[in-house]
Amino acid sequence: MHVDAITAVLLAMLGGAIRVSTPFLFVSLGETITEKAGRINLGLEGTLVMGAMSAYAASLHSSQPWLGVLAAAGAGAVFGLLHGLLASLRRVNDIALGIALMLLGTGLAFYWGKAYIQPQAPTLTAFHFGAWSDSPALRSALDINPLFVAGLVLAFALHWAFANTRLGLTLRLVGDSEAAARAAGAAVIPIRIAATVFGGALAGVGGAFLSLFYPGSWNEGLSNGQGIMAVALVIFARWQPRRCVLAALMFGAAGAIGPALQSVGISSGYYLFNAAPYALTLLLMTLTCSRDTSLKGAPGELSLNR
Repeated sequence: MHVDAITAVLLAMLGGAIRVSTPFLFVSLGETITEKAGRINLGLEGTLVMGAMSAYAASLHSSQPWLGVLAAAGAGAVFGLLHGLLASLRRVNDIALGIALMLLGTGLAFYWGKAYIQPQAPTLTAFHFGAWSDSPALRSALDINPLFVAGLVLAFALHWAFANTRLGLTLRLVGDSEAAARAAGAAVIPIRIAATVFGGALAGVGGAFLSLFYPGSWNEGLSNGQGIMAVALVIFARWQPRRCVLAALMFGAAGAIGPALQSVGISSGYYLFNAAPYALTLLLMTLTCSRDTSLKGAPGELSLNR
């Protein structure tokens, strides 16, 4: 392959990594907060799809894409609240409940979203950080969406908050030892519900990115399982927000391989390259989930640990 073609592929993968990684980033940060509080929410795939549909509908009817983002966060928060309340009941398994809510969210989004498959809603505008360059490929790679920037800031803010704030330390205590948290006077159940609500809201925002930026439309196959892959990403990131950024970018780059090669005329095996994120998920889980390392860094109150 010619040097110019290699450069074009690398730039396309860079831009694609930033674009494709954004939903992974928001969902994984949301799940990190939820799991830090001692709960697992596997329903984030349904929340992601519901957020995408809600964002698109709100943007279409209001002509304000940022209202769509708020609507997506609200829809995600409702699903998070539902999971948080039901999982607080005795003999309710949070993993099984999450799967049920995933099916509910996906079904409702498909049912209510049929009217929004054809219309075109206003979408979010990118930051053009590459306007100084004469290279079209570099300018395209540096067209960065505002939600990615927000997710980046949020990841570092969460890292700082978990280590330095009373709320962050209390959340970690609730997730690591319920008995110790109760002894310290923490309201365990309300904190877990609040963490699940916030995590659901972030997953909803991840869905808003799909329908309002990339690909910037609404259809029933929009998510392609990204919500489930993001939950696996949390384990790979060892429940650390900053590592979620790197993991999300890696998954994003894997998802961008196919379009990047197609941009230089290599279309053979296109659909095989599109399977790269799924193959990467399987590979990472196989390599990192040995008996000795799979739960390293996991909050002690997760149902996986009990």
